[in-house]
Amino acid sequence: MESIMQLLQEYHLLGLVIGVSTFLIIGLFHPVVIKCEYYFGTRCWWWFLVLGLVGVGLSIWVENVLWSTLLGVFSFSSFWTIKEIFDQKKRVIKGWFPRNPKRKYDY
Repeated sequence: MESIMQLLQEYHLLGLVIGVSTFLIIGLFHPVVIKCEYYFGTRCWWWFLVLGLVGVGLSIWVENVLWSTLLGVFSFSSFWTIKEIFDQKKRVIKGWFPRNPKRKYDY
């Protein structure tokens, strides 16, 4: 692992790897928000709170800059997802996204 980090730093690729990884992490959360709201509604928000808190703890604990950074991005993407779950509910109410016919809605 150290040799990979040295290679990334030697060729100034660490920022690029972090940027691409950040893009992929954030992109992964978009369909997760849609699916979670569809199947579980807003009651799953606390899952993302737990994921975010665990990620923050791991980000502080891990010494490797690359992994610490990516854990930080994952953590705050999880926190942002809490807001997005509730925004997704509003989008479903507006009819922009389909309702799950197997789920009982309170709105």
